[in-house]
Amino acid sequence: MSVDVLAIGAHPDDVEAGVGGILAILHQRGYSAGILDLSRGELASRGSAEERQGEAEAAARCLGITMRINAGLPDGAIENTPAQRRELVPHIRAFRPRVILAPMDGDRHPDHTASHALVRDANFMAGLTRIDTGHEPWRAPKLAYYRVHGGAGVPEVVVDITDGFDTKIEAMKAYASQFYNPSYPGVPTYVASREFWEWVETRAAHWGHRVGVKYGEPLFVDGPVKMTAPPGIEEER
Repeated sequence: MSVDVLAIGAHPDDVEAGVGGILAILHQRGYSAGILDLSRGELASRGSAEERQGEAEAAARCLGITMRINAGLPDGAIENTPAQRRELVPHIRAFRPRVILAPMDGDRHPDHTASHALVRDANFMAGLTRIDTGHEPWRAPKLAYYRVHGGAGVPEVVVDITDGFDTKIEAMKAYASQFYNPSYPGVPTYVASREFWEWVETRAAHWGHRVGVKYGEPLFVDGPVKMTAPPGIEEER
């Protein structure tokens, strides 16, 4: 199996919050995408790992995801170590993505920041022929990074997700135990607050406004981005 894009999150629901709109429009345009959740989210203050699994499966169906896999790394203890890199190598080789979308560093959750370096280095290791996993070596040619929460820095790319924003919201609603849901009897948390839920749209509207569309999702990219014409010219063709 191979996919055009592999979105990786530290916990189930990170991908939906960070790049759910991008995944939605990719599906609309006929591209294939997979999701790799690094942990089961077993330390979450609300819900259980079993609930999260069912919610993640529902969200994947909403986004048209080809395959979703959980790496089973320990929630709250994700680290960029040789052992955890070796855990990710087989998954990267199995998906064989052209692009990986991974968490950006500098996030409020330490697992997100750790995932940034872990995914970057595991992708490099996945291309080494002397690491035997039963899969052919594969290294995604391009990585881009997203934020689940706020953070400093100006993104290199903003993707127009206007046509996919409603689908992103529906996918996030699948996580009834995690995001804003007054009918769920869980303890109050930041991501389950009305403020966070409203901020998701505010952020998308902010970045969309910056590039002249209704909604956008920002990406941070290492190195130059290939284009066939200057920005604005290519989009008119």
